[in-house]
Amino acid sequence: MEMYLPLIWAALIGVSVAMYIILDGFDLGIGVLFPFTKSETERDQMMRTIAPFWDGNETWLILGGVGLFVAFPRAYAAIMPALYIPVIVMLVALVFRGVAFEFRTVSRSKRGWSFSFALGSTIATFAQGVILGGLVQGIEVSNREFSGGPFDWATPFSFLCGVSLVAGYALLGTTWLHMKTDGEVAARAQRQAKYWLITVLFFMAAVSVYTPIAEPRIAARWFSLPNFYFLWPVPTITALVAFACWHWIERDREVPPFLASIALFMLGYIGLVISNYPYLVPPSLTIWDTAASASSQVFMLIGTLFLLPMVLGYIIFVYWLFRGKVREGESYH
Repeated sequence: MEMYLPLIWAALIGVSVAMYIILDGFDLGIGVLFPFTKSETERDQMMRTIAPFWDGNETWLILGGVGLFVAFPRAYAAIMPALYIPVIVMLVALVFRGVAFEFRTVSRSKRGWSFSFALGSTIATFAQGVILGGLVQGIEVSNREFSGGPFDWATPFSFLCGVSLVAGYALLGTTWLHMKTDGEVAARAQRQAKYWLITVLFFMAAVSVYTPIAEPRIAARWFSLPNFYFLWPVPTITALVAFACWHWIERDREVPPFLASIALFMLGYIGLVISNYPYLVPPSLTIWDTAASASSQVFMLIGTLFLLPMVLGYIIFVYWLFRGKVREGESYH
């Protein structure tokens, strides 16, 4: 049982990260798309589509961070000092964005708060991508402790991941708006979705080419035999999903492009997991190297398994309650 507890916790944290990417991704994408709109009226309509959800979506970020601290304290102790600066930037930007969201709702002059919301959303998204890039490229560890410098994360690859995530969240945002709005906002989102899809595919290809070249361990995972025979469906399915997404956008379908955008994210996420498993702190510390004691994991697992269905039930209820389109001039208030 002790051998499987770290796997259970790794799966829970993985699900939390995936849920955060999906749910908070599209509402961060709304902020990224703010500069591409023409009026505050359109931005009002965009924000109303995420008003009932945006703060609850960040629950998954908390669950992932707390789960890492509780279940894998050695990983937490290595990752946090290595990525301290982008993590702090991300958290400050999320707070800044939340303040802008609330003050924009009640302010008479919305332009400044709209700029703040867009800036906070974009910086938080970019920082998340930098964190991901810094983790994938590896963290220097000696005696199971971080031994690198405070700016090891600042590489071209981590910045590439940051820009890639901005484009990815923008794609989620456009497909969400096309599904949840009507009128000019929906029409513009449909047009923009195609450009963001092309941008996302370009960055996915760039990251996919860069990682095996820069990291021999990743190249060995994907291109050695017999691994190659089992893993080739991942990029193939990604290409098919991208084609389907483009086709559905062209055909003015509303729900399928959003689902296809989520599928693209999940396929990229699966690719990263394949590249790095079983390392939680690449390239040296595995899931088992960083796990807490079995008693600590069991104690927290009991509480998590009790609360997780409640969180999922609440999220499902809220999304069902506020289903349907947000039309121009409408509000949930």
